[in-house]
Amino acid sequence: MLLAEPVSRMISQVFILSSKGDHLIYKDFRGEAGSDAISVFYEKITALSGDQPPVVMSHNDLHFIHVRQGGLYWVATTTADSSPFTIIEFLNRLTSLIKDYCGSLSEKSVQMNFALIYELLDEVVDYGYVQTTSSDVLKNFIQTEAVASRPFSLFDLSNVGLFGAETQQSKVAPSSAATRPVLSSRGEQGGKSEIFVDVIERMSVVIGSNGVLLKADVEGEVRVKCYMTSCSEIRIGLNEELSIGKSQLRGYGAAVRVDDCSFQHAVRLDQFDNHRILWLCPSQGQQTIMQYQLSDDLPSAPPFRLFPTIERDNGGRLLMYLKLRCDLPPKSTAISVSVTVPVPKGSISLSQELSSPDQSAELKPQSRAVLWSIPRFTGGTQLSALFKVEVPGLSSASMLEVGPVGLSFELPKFTATGLQIRFLRVSPVQPGLSQRWVRYVTHSDSYIIRI
Repeated sequence: MLLAEPVSRMISQVFILSSKGDHLIYKDFRGEAGSDAISVFYEKITALSGDQPPVVMSHNDLHFIHVRQGGLYWVATTTADSSPFTIIEFLNRLTSLIKDYCGSLSEKSVQMNFALIYELLDEVVDYGYVQTTSSDVLKNFIQTEAVASRPFSLFDLSNVGLFGAETQQSKVAPSSAATRPVLSSRGEQGGKSEIFVDVIERMSVVIGSNGVLLKADVEGEVRVKCYMTSCSEIRIGLNEELSIGKSQLRGYGAAVRVDDCSFQHAVRLDQFDNHRILWLCPSQGQQTIMQYQLSDDLPSAPPFRLFPTIERDNGGRLLMYLKLRCDLPPKSTAISVSVTVPVPKGSISLSQELSSPDQSAELKPQSRAVLWSIPRFTGGTQLSALFKVEVPGLSSASMLEVGPVGLSFELPKFTATGLQIRFLRVSPVQPGLSQRWVRYVTHSDSYIIRI
């Protein structure tokens, strides 16, 4: 976990900003740039159009490199000719480290733990040179205790557990379990001794206007988050019928295939080829033990299908009638579904008719789009919306500006590839051992439907 930085790769400043530009953390290591770098960075971010500003930007001789995590901007500046990939890797490790210590990444948790974060920065970076980002090394030096922050969630008010799973149907971790701090600075372990294994997938899909699937890529990873104080060996069993590459499929049942996969160096693969078992001795904190990908293939139908009707009414308004079908199994549920429909330039107002009261829609003039929000979407059901958009001077040419439609969503207890954890075993077995949790979730990385 040591980042050995050559002389030409130095960090001048590190600061953390909220999405509104509020200054949360600021640390100047070398005195090469003033504190006005914060306002310069935020002005550059807000002046750019689009939702994804460039990761690397420059102002005079100062270079800004940032990542976006937890709705916050994590920024490093440098005046040297540094490798941006090295600094991006440092920022990603820094966010993981702070998440381990503070329990979650949010504006509230950063504000509540500002003293701890400053202490971490003092140990991690010395005069602009990165010393270490290892949790195991730092826990011997950090003295400030974390203040746990639990984010508010509407799902806590019902019978919905972590990642939207229904507690009557399956046993899930308490919603606060995965957001408490992993590490205690005094070597004490708060709460239960637990271990989480998360299978997280990101889906990229393009569907043509005729409903034909044009592209389907999945990138996934298996993460282990360990709250156990002593190092125990764990064994994780994957699907026995898991096949790697386009070779002959394994097993006799429904096959699970990925094109490629890679493993963390600490994972032992002695039993992987024959039994699909991963062995490792996890350290405290979160680590990614396996990454995999699947290209141009899905074992099942895409989760959403759209049936649009676009026309102009007698009053010259743009009419968009959208029927959205969820093709997940009936017991599955998608949450935080957001449908973005680009509309012609100059759109000034929106009226809507939605098929259920929990949905909402609004016109975003700056991004020139209608945003349709659906909190929960049950598999095997269909929702509809009628949008009437006032567009002065609407013409046949401007109607061509409608689309393509973009979807973002989260699918709890679901993996697009079908990858599953058969078992999670900890050895040696200890009296009063920790609870073990396995969680699945698929996110939309890019889900585009042409109309």
